[in-house]
Amino acid sequence: MSSRTRKISNKKILFSLCFTTLSMFGFGFAMIPLYNVLCKNLGINGKTDKKAYLTSDEIDLSRTIRVEFMTNNNNYLPWDFYPRLQHIQLHPGENILIYFSAKNNSKRQMTVQAIPSVSPGLAARYLKKTECFCFTQQTFKPDQHRDMPVLFHIDPHLPKNINTITLAYTLFDTTNLKQAKLSTQSLAHIPN
Repeated sequence: MSSRTRKISNKKILFSLCFTTLSMFGFGFAMIPLYNVLCKNLGINGKTDKKAYLTSDEIDLSRTIRVEFMTNNNNYLPWDFYPRLQHIQLHPGENILIYFSAKNNSKRQMTVQAIPSVSPGLAARYLKKTECFCFTQQTFKPDQHRDMPVLFHIDPHLPKNINTITLAYTLFDTTNLKQAKLSTQSLAHIPN
């Protein structure tokens, strides 16, 4: 193989590698909006707002909605996490207070964040939380147990074809993230 042929071959390989790298980078950025569009169109993984709403004054007594509650632990958390009720029946607009129980079964202090999901996805915009443990991270000491409240209502404008809503929470261990943030903040306060 001549030197000239080798240079051309190397340029082709370099171009292919650069193109592949840029394509993968672009695909990585495109995945989030594509995932959100796909979930929205399929009606799965409904995300709720992370903001508090005022309580509702308008109650639709002509309809009854079944709300089911589910929980999951992510990353093999050594926790007990469950809804105190498996499901309830409510009228759209009716304010409901329920509790989720959590217990840190580990021997160390841990911080977790609950991420909500609503199914069907279309119902997510109609489930209005006034108070929720998912709005903030929760820190538990070893073997600590806590009942955590969720105050919510279903917007009376919920489409008539939706009669059952599932509200699910997944717990994520954010202990290391919180510690990294605290150490970064403490480093920022060290004088030069």
